[in-house]
Amino acid sequence: MKNSTPYIVSGVLALALIILYILHFTSNSSANGTSGKDLSVLLNDSSITLPVAFVNVDSLLINYNFAKDLNESLLRKEESTRATLNQRENQINSAAQEFERKLRNNAFLSQERAQQEQERIVQMNQEYQQLAERLTQEFMLEQEKMNLQMEDTIKSRIIEYNLNKNYEIIFSNRTTSTVLYADKKYDITDDVVAFLNSKYGPVTAAAATAEEKK
Repeated sequence: MKNSTPYIVSGVLALALIILYILHFTSNSSANGTSGKDLSVLLNDSSITLPVAFVNVDSLLINYNFAKDLNESLLRKEESTRATLNQRENQINSAAQEFERKLRNNAFLSQERAQQEQERIVQMNQEYQQLAERLTQEFMLEQEKMNLQMEDTIKSRIIEYNLNKNYEIIFSNRTTSTVLYADKKYDITDDVVAFLNSKYGPVTAAAATAEEKK
């Protein structure tokens, strides 16, 4: 329940800002000699766009070139990790199969030699397990680092983007956000993606090639 508190608070603040904006709009209309409108009428007036917007995060991450490059880098690291582990696993399987063959054919010079070979294979398997754990941990840390890098980049760019847009609030549509529904006119995802890509530049060749293969 504690984790939901910031989102509830932000939702209340957003609603307060929206109402204040509407009341300000209404008071200005009355001061100018025009007939004021009821709040309910203003809320349903499609000609009025409030200074709020939201971004579809999933769509942004699919189309933002920086996100494509980070994702491609992460995929290459994952493939490298998998290849390393597969190679080690194949070595262990080959050693185990060779051990079984020699054991069936009484090819070991002594029982002691067979036991040494068995212990060597057990040691190889233990080292494999340790390697798999280490590489998995490294991958998770790299993924976390990239996620933080992406989040920081988007936040700083959104501030720059909003310098001449003058939105009071820009939400995301993640499940943890307060946006459960919003009119399409408040969706600025495409505009934000275009702005982000203009700042970052084209996607790298590797990411572009991966995109074409899909």
